[in-house]
Amino acid sequence: MADQPKILAFAGSTREESYNKKLVKIAVAGAERQGASVTYIDLRDYPLPLYDQDYQDTQGLPSKAIELKQLMWDHEGLLIASPEYNSSISGVLKNTIDWVSRSHLPDESALSCFQNKVAVLMSASISSWGGIRGLIHVRSILAAIQVLVLPDQQTIPLAQEAFDAEGHLKDSKREEKVLMLGEILVNYLVHAPIKLRKEDV
Repeated sequence: MADQPKILAFAGSTREESYNKKLVKIAVAGAERQGASVTYIDLRDYPLPLYDQDYQDTQGLPSKAIELKQLMWDHEGLLIASPEYNSSISGVLKNTIDWVSRSHLPDESALSCFQNKVAVLMSASISSWGGIRGLIHVRSILAAIQVLVLPDQQTIPLAQEAFDAEGHLKDSKREEKVLMLGEILVNYLVHAPIKLRKEDV
């Protein structure tokens, strides 16, 4: 692909066998088969204290928050799988957003690492709702920090029964829909009427 989009993918969970990690990896495969360069990260590798303004004022941003911000700056699109915690966003995902939304460089604009980003959301949950209630909150938060969230999304109910031993969805039609989420994001990044690039930030 001549104009290869760069996409950052992660789940809002640190659990080793997280259903949402499995889910986002399927979307990653869809983006890659459409020609994107995808970086998958595990938030377990980016541990952060609970956001605290006093901590930031006295110690600055944690090094892991700065690493995450650099990854955000370096990628145009986001594939995010968010678990649902008590009908809302997971604590680790919200805390990650709170830290990386903070400025730490001279003349850095507010929310700079989120500006001009395009995201696609998905969720897997052991409930029959599939995580849809949590995605409403994730979508609202991202929109408020200047991320364009595409309307396409997928939710996987009864996730404890939905995946096979290799991490694929047992329902091939549903797996294809998740693969298509990655493709949809790539197609938007390539063909959007106004191309959003890092130099526009």
